[in-house]
Amino acid sequence: MVGGGAGLRTERLLLRPWTTSPADVARLADIYSREEVTRWLGGAPSLAPEEIVARWAAVHDLDRRFGCRAIELADGSVAGTVLFKPLPNGVGEVEVGWHLHPDSWGHGYATESAAAVIARGFQAGLPEVYAVVRPGNEASLAVCRRLGMAPLGRFRRWYDVELEAFRLTAPAVVE
Repeated sequence: MVGGGAGLRTERLLLRPWTTSPADVARLADIYSREEVTRWLGGAPSLAPEEIVARWAAVHDLDRRFGCRAIELADGSVAGTVLFKPLPNGVGEVEVGWHLHPDSWGHGYATESAAAVIARGFQAGLPEVYAVVRPGNEASLAVCRRLGMAPLGRFRRWYDVELEAFRLTAPAVVE
């Protein structure tokens, strides 16, 4: 994993801020218009893609550790979004999440991008990271397991809907 500038690189991916470029806006609109994606999110966003990009930028501007980044592949196409942000209605808990276009499912991009933003969060001093998944979303449940996250059970705490919660604690530092 290599940091630098606004992007975060993994072996195969560039995790970068979304932009209001025509290509980014079109891809964002495509991802969040797909029922196979939005059924796990509680519905399609009510905001235009440009407004979503602006809100995500504001999260990053408030605290550089956080943001919602485009998952860009080596060919320049965008597979989806990786989120790393405070959970709503929480007491400081930080969430990792992923929303990928169906044409990018099954390639390990969610796990790879989530692992990168989690590692960066731990390097920045976060003690733990959470993921919340709608029951039945077997692909995202599998990502949580691959990340080594511990299941906590079902909660309604953060999004006022019953979700499977997972936690990953920062590795202990040995000196």
